[in-house]
Amino acid sequence: MSFQPIRWSPPSATPRARETHSTPPMPTPRLLPLPAAGPEDVVVAPDGRVLCGVDDGSLLAVDPTDGTVERIGHTGGRPLGLHANPDGSVLICDSVRGLLRLAEPNAEVEVLVGEIDGRPVNFASNVVADADGTIYFTASTTRYSLDEYMGDVLEGSRTGRLFRRTPDGAVETLLDGLKFANGLILAPDRSCLLVAETAGYRITRYHLTGPHTGATDPLVENLPGFPDNMGLGTDGLAWVTLVTPRNPLLDKLLPLPGLLRRLTWSIPEALRPKPVKTAWVQAYDFDGTLIHDLQREPDVYSMVTGVAEQNGTLYLGSLTEPAIAVTHLPG
Repeated sequence: MSFQPIRWSPPSATPRARETHSTPPMPTPRLLPLPAAGPEDVVVAPDGRVLCGVDDGSLLAVDPTDGTVERIGHTGGRPLGLHANPDGSVLICDSVRGLLRLAEPNAEVEVLVGEIDGRPVNFASNVVADADGTIYFTASTTRYSLDEYMGDVLEGSRTGRLFRRTPDGAVETLLDGLKFANGLILAPDRSCLLVAETAGYRITRYHLTGPHTGATDPLVENLPGFPDNMGLGTDGLAWVTLVTPRNPLLDKLLPLPGLLRRLTWSIPEALRPKPVKTAWVQAYDFDGTLIHDLQREPDVYSMVTGVAEQNGTLYLGSLTEPAIAVTHLPG
């Protein structure tokens, strides 16, 4: 596959992008060790356990009180975003297999959407469901695998998509052309969806009801880092992870002809620039106002890609760490 860089002039990064911790900083987390690495997303199940998928394909349920881990399933691929249904079933975005469903612990996973328009769903990323059985999910890129996600960020392919699956199984593309579609939230009043565009440094709102049905507008623009998964907290806020701060060199390269980006992608992976490690989450209301901003140096945990807030407690997932982190709002 040829590398096809697209030119884009991102907004100038704010001073917040250069800071390494918030004031006050994120409280020191405690860790819930896992038998495998990479709990890329975390959600709280109806029974209070924290669910995640890890890099060996397992789905795990973790008791946050004592750290007990139960393996409840296996996708046969690489699970990413999750949604815990009230009936105990789990929806899974698998980067290899598409949109899946685990009806109960240790059942065989069901493929709900493996193909769209005759082509395999590539890089299914995050999922939410409405009470009526409608499912919304994102796919980050049509061109790269999870292992090569940096290729899409460098290229700026704009092939991210947002889908809707109705209860009868029909699948509709709601949005395409997204800059690495990732985290997804359904508003409590069901009026809109929030979609994180990782490579666009923004959270986009897609209207489901009202006079602007089917239209989009930015909820938050010019984020100080790369947004990943999101979660709707019990506080009614949209929590978003910032997996790594904005990269000044990338911001300079994006508006230029693609030769330098092509050269960067062509060198061995070990020699390419690495994402700066941090531990960072923010929370916004549905008007786009920043309510919480929690960041700390990567001394205990880093590369935060998943967040679930429950009554002031924060459960964090990571693309690389072999544990779930638990922290809380300061004070």
